[in-house]
Amino acid sequence: MEKIVALKERNFREKDQFDYAPQDFEDAIDSYNHVMEIIGEICGDIIAPNAESVDHEGPQVVNNRVVYARGTQENHEALTNAGVYGISLPRQYGGLNFPMVPYVMTGEIVSRADAGFANIWGLQDCAETIHEFGSEEIREEFLPRINQGATCSMDLTEPDAGSDLQAVMLKATYDEKKKTWFLNGVKRFITNGDAHIKLVLARSEEGTTDGRGLSYFVVDNQFNQSVKVRRIENKLGIKGSPTCELVFSNTPAKLVGDLKMGLIKYVMSLMNGARLGVGAQSVGVSQSAYDVALAYAKERQQFGKAIIEFPAVFEMLSIMKAKLDASRALLYETTRFVDMYKAYNLVTEERSLTKEERTEAKEYQKFADMLTPLVKMFASEYANQNAYDSIQVHGGSGFMKDYACERIYRDARILTIYEGTSQLQVVAAIRFVTNGAYIAKLHQYETQPINPAFEGLRNRLKALTETFETAINQVVGTKNTEYLDFMARRLVEIAGHLVMSNLLIIDSSRDDMFARSAEIYVNFAEAEINKHISYINNFDLDNVGIYKVNEIN
Repeated sequence: MEKIVALKERNFREKDQFDYAPQDFEDAIDSYNHVMEIIGEICGDIIAPNAESVDHEGPQVVNNRVVYARGTQENHEALTNAGVYGISLPRQYGGLNFPMVPYVMTGEIVSRADAGFANIWGLQDCAETIHEFGSEEIREEFLPRINQGATCSMDLTEPDAGSDLQAVMLKATYDEKKKTWFLNGVKRFITNGDAHIKLVLARSEEGTTDGRGLSYFVVDNQFNQSVKVRRIENKLGIKGSPTCELVFSNTPAKLVGDLKMGLIKYVMSLMNGARLGVGAQSVGVSQSAYDVALAYAKERQQFGKAIIEFPAVFEMLSIMKAKLDASRALLYETTRFVDMYKAYNLVTEERSLTKEERTEAKEYQKFADMLTPLVKMFASEYANQNAYDSIQVHGGSGFMKDYACERIYRDARILTIYEGTSQLQVVAAIRFVTNGAYIAKLHQYETQPINPAFEGLRNRLKALTETFETAINQVVGTKNTEYLDFMARRLVEIAGHLVMSNLLIIDSSRDDMFARSAEIYVNFAEAEINKHISYINNFDLDNVGIYKVNEIN
């Protein structure tokens, strides 16, 4: 964190320019903690108490515009009045200039209070994209509004373009006389769709049908009548977050960055940030599911004692906690890597990086790229598993709307789907399996100093890593791409289990509060890895073709 803070603060050069800029590293950390305490208080006193009423009431469409539920509006106003929006933006635009680590922490805190509202909070990621790729004119126009409470959305998907964003057809046309871009078409499944500031992916190159014809635009929607909300989707969960179908009719827009780079560069960058945000949201949901399950297990009496005293319930809670700690360890490891390469990117706006800095920045970006799909996949899957088990701990009561676990369960379900399904995360991650990047990172973890008490666990992980390497060589060595695709999920899961296990051992060496989770998770991971290895070893390669879709009845 010292290096991250030094890069982000440019050696604290703004301490005389802004009265809230930190004087040194300790002052910066104190500032982060103070802001998180403020956000935590708002979450505990306002957002969490509002969660049930927001889930029941939901947003509405009035005159083609979205009206938030009463509790949602109250949440948003409380955070706006506290001055904590724009948390990672530079101070010149009214932001707090925080690194990603404390920002992601706040995302986890807000998600723990209400996963639906976390989408409204987390979409300030759009401001990061404007800051990173927009012109200074666009920055000056839009970024100062974030701290004043302007909401954001990223308008990507369409009725015929979900995961396949290359199929986007919303049209962008440039009017030479007015010197303005105009957008026409329909967007669907847009989170917080009636936001004030909208980033829109549109087809700017006539006659194209692929990603090379797409550009990125920013729309000022605050007083705009040319964007109409056709409807709000009736969702299973996260009901406070309005998911909209939108119609654009000659909507004025401004180009962000360069033409034809919308999907190839800008959306990919935004999606990586969004996947980190869903990781934080997932960890927050995991925490809330565990919290209510633990509280209920301590209170609920059966056969003369609290149900937590029964081994079956205690084991379930222990595994929930281990999954929670493992996914959180992976989330913040990844976030630190993102912080480092983003900080170096900002430095390049002022000066050239040294050779050593370029090498380091490139390495951190690679680490971020390889861990981000693991965070998105594992944290979201574990949030769903913990929400499921939370209801199980509650028994019949958990099936009733009287208990928060029912809402948490519904809210969790979207996490493995939006911002790229778990299956798409496997597609993003498998190349790091086959090129040896995960194996190399695991060997790095093996060299980090740990408490001798955890050497036994580490040795087990070393043996599993060797087994993993053998399995990779076995699958890749067949030179059968169909077989590799079929085994990809198993190989990526093994990588994730090993990374999280190593991180928990390292965390336990810093603070023994993680020791129980480390031991439980290594046991759990070992069983999962051996299951996958057994499947790979016993699979009949000659029959891989029987898994073709056209032969499934």
